Amino acid sequence: MQALKDKIKGEGKVLSDTVLKVDSFLNHQIDPQLMKEIGQEFADLFQKAEVTKIVTIESSGIAPATMAGLIMDIPVVFARKRKSLTLSKNLYTARVHSFTKNETNEISVSGDFIQPNDVVLIIDDFLANGQAVLGLIDIIKQAGADLAGVGIVIEKGFQSGGELLREQGIRVESLAIVSSLQNGEVVFAKGEQTE
Repeated sequence: MQALKDKIKGEGKVLSDTVLKVDSFLNHQIDPQLMKEIGQEFADLFQKAEVTKIVTIESSGIAPATMAGLIMDIPVVFARKRKSLTLSKNLYTARVHSFTKNETNEISVSGDFIQPNDVVLIIDDFLANGQAVLGLIDIIKQAGADLAGVGIVIEKGFQSGGELLREQGIRVESLAIVSSLQNGEVVFAKGEQTE
């Protein structure tokens, strides 16, 4: 997706060989027009998958997931990372380790919002080691629902998550795949270069 790659090149900040900061348009401040284009791209990619729900994890996956849900005209459910007084019964839970934040969270989704007859699309902002996606897949399995696939805004192709998921036969559609962040430069995977 060229608009996304241009935004990454123009506004993304490489903090290390493994960390790309995109808080000016995705992780802190949201670029609504770009999110609309991202939502449309996911809707186009998964239009034949008969998706009934989109699931993401709070908080940075919510914007692209919501835009895709709006365009696809289906509900968006986000897994919570923190316990809530209103979210206490009939829960699906999974433990997820974030390598970027070096913390483990127990994520939860109410059983009221994912049913066995659902076909679920997972959307998230980043794919690095795949732990967040695996946690969401675990929750979808607990609910007895079907997985349509995974939509990722930015995949870190130099980390193992994408390969791990694809080896399991999971459909992964990444809008931008970064092959390297070395020397402070964003390099896209072959075939992913900016024009």
